[in-house]
Amino acid sequence: MAIELRKPKGNPSILQMFTRYKAWANNLTFQAMSDLPQEEIVKPHQTTFGSMIHTMNHTYVVDDIFKAHLEGRKHSYRARNTDTSPPLNELRQLCEDMDHWYITQADRLNDSQLAEVIEFEFVGGGKGAMSRMEIFLHIVNHGTYHRGMISAMMHQIPVMPEANDLPVFLRDVWHAG
Repeated sequence: MAIELRKPKGNPSILQMFTRYKAWANNLTFQAMSDLPQEEIVKPHQTTFGSMIHTMNHTYVVDDIFKAHLEGRKHSYRARNTDTSPPLNELRQLCEDMDHWYITQADRLNDSQLAEVIEFEFVGGGKGAMSRMEIFLHIVNHGTYHRGMISAMMHQIPVMPEANDLPVFLRDVWHAG
């Protein structure tokens, strides 16, 4: 199922724009990674999650953890990443499905629902509480942070990935006719 990333009709919210931006930027990152030899996406780097694919897997895991919080259910994660990452194409599909879920939620939740505070347990321990809106903003910001790490790893090859900055999305997708 293709995700519609252009601006919805009417007066879309900032949240609708940000969730679509995240999906678009993830797609560009996965495309850039798929253009690389397999050994480059799994190659160890001096970074938190060790490789491009494991960094992208971490963003998926965190998205999935917060999806569970938003749905009011427990998740099975014991860490903010899994021991291994799925193959690139499988991870890409998981992330596309996750992005679609977040976009769908952004399209249907009203201001009152977005203001609702969700209480949860952090994977590393301790209690947390965030509004639905804060959770959405976290997953968008978190993904941006880690895509930047992946871009830095690509520059070390050296490969120059396409710009996936918000202003480029706004120009090329959100405001495009």
